[in-house]
Amino acid sequence: MIIKVCGLREADNIRDVAALPVAMLGFDFRQQSERFVRMISSKAGIIPDYSEQRIASCSRSENLEESFSRSEERGARSENSLVESGEGNLALRSPLAAPRFVGVFADDMPQNIITRIYNYELDSVQLEGDESAVMIDNLRSSVVPDIAPAISIIKTLRVRQTADMLRWKDYEGHADLLLFDIEEKDRVQTLMDAYEGTIPFLLRCGLQPGDAVFANSLHHPLLAGFDLNEGFETTPAVKDVGLLQTFIAELTYF
Repeated sequence: MIIKVCGLREADNIRDVAALPVAMLGFDFRQQSERFVRMISSKAGIIPDYSEQRIASCSRSENLEESFSRSEERGARSENSLVESGEGNLALRSPLAAPRFVGVFADDMPQNIITRIYNYELDSVQLEGDESAVMIDNLRSSVVPDIAPAISIIKTLRVRQTADMLRWKDYEGHADLLLFDIEEKDRVQTLMDAYEGTIPFLLRCGLQPGDAVFANSLHHPLLAGFDLNEGFETTPAVKDVGLLQTFIAELTYF
């Protein structure tokens, strides 16, 4: 079961969340978002630009190593913890391995996405807009193998009624993972039951700290995990690590 914590931005908070048993850390590159990760120009022309909030300072080879060392005390971070899942090249790490970096975009220009894949060493790209299967294929071919040979693509589908689930067919064989955005909690299981595809999916349904029992009640053979964001924040882009830790501990999936 994958736990993805999205909307991160501050270096210290990133390190603290990365020390939890989470599989993915999400960084929002949509300019209209409150959690937007800003870029500042190096003004050198040839040197990559980096985040004003210095996500780059949290690279796996530097500061995050200190955070991950806490996981080693739990017997974590096995180098052999990569697991193939679904069709495509998505490598889903063990929840106790170093988390994957996910960049969130919506109808952005390919060159902007590629720049951020390179600058932030992204493992995955999450597409929140109207991106087509052709766009996904073109993006993948632009970064594989030279820039990001193991990049995975997550496509978000907003599901408000059963008919919306049919859109999965557009991404079969193209996306590595789907993310179903479902607003009404009382319809989550019904809408999930309508999914008949073969791509594993994450679920975003406004989970709050007290929703572990609800999350444990949800079942689908291809439900790969949960996307957590606003419900666990103290302020936009800053997550309450204690609330996350408690919620994850209450999930029976683990």
